[in-house]
Amino acid sequence: MIRQAEPADLAALAEIERAADGMFVPLGIVFPPGTTVIEECDDPRRVIVAGRPPVGFALLGVVDGLTHLDQIAVHPDHGNQGIGTRLLDAVCAAATRAGSAAVTLTTFRDVPWNAPWYARRGFRVVRPHEWGPELTALIEHERALGIEVAPRVVMRKDL
Repeated sequence: MIRQAEPADLAALAEIERAADGMFVPLGIVFPPGTTVIEECDDPRRVIVAGRPPVGFALLGVVDGLTHLDQIAVHPDHGNQGIGTRLLDAVCAAATRAGSAAVTLTTFRDVPWNAPWYARRGFRVVRPHEWGPELTALIEHERALGIEVAPRVVMRKDL
């Protein structure tokens, strides 16, 4: 079941994100210590969840006037069941309802469940000369936080 998050859902989402982040460790990708992306969110209206209790989530924002997917995570115990695809479909539907012309995101270029996965779902790589000022600032912020521990790309899906 894909649904809008409720305030009570937010506390459980950090564990989902940490568990999903653990899937990167065998690839040599280890995220810097600190809070998870979802822990920095206090607005359930920005979050779409899968399940009750949640087993996955998508965190949305707005960057350069477009819907931006800040994070999508599915607990590994629930992987390979299409939950991520259903969450992404819900993100695109929410963006369309909001009048956004596209959905953008940043992701790892070479991780199979990152850029290649999004590409199969209609996203394309956006070159730096196409980035708006807020997206450029976001990329610089990610680099400053140490998130760019492997090659990353910006992707976009026009709606």
